[in-house]
Amino acid sequence: MVKKSRIVYFFLIIFALAALMIPTSEKIVNGIDLGLDLQGGFEVLYEVEPQEEGQEITDETLQNTVAALTQRVDILGVSEPNITIEGEDRIRVQLAGVEDQQSARELLSTEANLSIRDVDDNERLSGSDIQENSASVNFDDSNNPIVTVSLRDGDQFGEVTENIINEYQPPDNRLVIWLDYEEGDSYEEEATKEDPKFISAPAVDEPLYTQDIQIEGDFSVEEAENIADILNSGSLPVDLEEVYSNSVGASLGEQAMDKTIFATIIGVGLIFLFMLVFYRFTGFIAVLTLSTYIYFVLAVFNFIQGVLTLPGIAALVLGVGMAVDANIITYERIKEEIKYGRSILSAYRSGARRSLGTIIDANVTTLIAAGVLFYFGTSSVQGFALMLIVSILVSFITAVLGTRLLLGLWVNSRIFNKKPKVFGVKERDIHEP
Repeated sequence: MVKKSRIVYFFLIIFALAALMIPTSEKIVNGIDLGLDLQGGFEVLYEVEPQEEGQEITDETLQNTVAALTQRVDILGVSEPNITIEGEDRIRVQLAGVEDQQSARELLSTEANLSIRDVDDNERLSGSDIQENSASVNFDDSNNPIVTVSLRDGDQFGEVTENIINEYQPPDNRLVIWLDYEEGDSYEEEATKEDPKFISAPAVDEPLYTQDIQIEGDFSVEEAENIADILNSGSLPVDLEEVYSNSVGASLGEQAMDKTIFATIIGVGLIFLFMLVFYRFTGFIAVLTLSTYIYFVLAVFNFIQGVLTLPGIAALVLGVGMAVDANIITYERIKEEIKYGRSILSAYRSGARRSLGTIIDANVTTLIAAGVLFYFGTSSVQGFALMLIVSILVSFITAVLGTRLLLGLWVNSRIFNKKPKVFGVKERDIHEP
C-alpha cells in the first residue's frame, strides 16, 4: 500500500527550500566579498626589518605593525582588507578594489616618522613630541591648504625656535620638516631640487612658544589630507622591504570572474546532466540536493565573511564533484543490493548503511588535507582550503543526509516497490535469492 503522506512531506520540504532559496540567493551572492583576482586590486608581501641596530622582531612587533597598516588601509576606504602575518618576519597585504595602486603602495610603506631639523640636519623635534591624532588640514590667509599639528610641549618648541634664531643667520634660520628622514639625506642637497624630500622649510624670525604649528608647502588639498592622514595613522615600528607585489586591473578581474562563472555553470550543468541520464529519478534527487548544497555553501561563506577568489571557486566546483561522488557511492550500493534480489526498501537501507563508512572516510581524509593547506598555506591557497573545508562539511549535510532524507521518503512510501528501473536496474540483471 502506497503511503502518500511520505510523498506529501517530500514536496513540502522542496517547497520550503524553494521559498528560502529563491528570494535570498541574489542577496547572498552579492554579499560575498571578492578577492583581488576577481575584482581587481593590489597585493604586496613585505619583509619586516629592524629600524635600528639591536631591535628584535617579535610577535608583538608584527602585531603592532599590522595594526598600523590597518589604520592606513582605513584611510584608503578599502572594504575587507586582508593583512596577515606570514612566518616570523613577513606581512602580506591584500587590498581588493583599490584603483590608485601606486598611492596605496606609498601609503603603506612610508614609515611616517616626522622630524623637525635645522639646515645642518640636526634633529630638534621628533614625531614623539607631537600629540596623537592632532594633524588636520586647514587653509592659510591665501586659501592655500596647510597641515596643522599640535605639540605636547609648547615651551619646548619655543626653545627650539629661539635656538635656531641665535645659531643661524638668514636665510639659514629655518626649521626643516621631514617625513621619513633617512641617514644621508641633506637639506642643502634637497633644497636645490625641484621636488625635495622634505615637506617644508619655513624661516623662523621670532621665538614661537605655542603648541600649534603649521606645515606649509605647495600642497594640493589631496596631498595635505594625505600627509595629515599618514601622521594620524602613526609611524611604523619597523622598516618594510617589499618582496613581492601583484596588481590586477579591475577589467582583468571582471573578465576572470565572468569566464570562471561561465566555466562553473558549464561544469555543474554537465554534472547534473550526468546524474539525470545515468541515475534517473535518484539522479533527480541528487540534482535537488546539490542545488541546495551550492546555496548553503555560499550562505555559510557569506556568514563567515570569507573572501572568494578564483581558487575558491575551483574548490566549490571540486566540492560539487565530491558531493556527487557521495551520491554515486550510495546509489551504486543500492543498485548492488537490488541486483542481489533484495526488495527496494531493504536494498535502500542496506545500501545507505554500507556506503556511509566509505563516504565518511573520503571526507575526513580530504578535510585533513584541506586543514593542512589552510594552516601552512598563504593567500589564495588558504582561500582554496577554506572553501574546500566549508564545501565538505556542507556536502555531508546536504548530499549525504539530505539525499537519504528525500530518497527515503519515496522509498518508504512504497511507491517504488517492484520498480527497479527507477534506480537504473534492469529486470534481467536481478538475481533471485
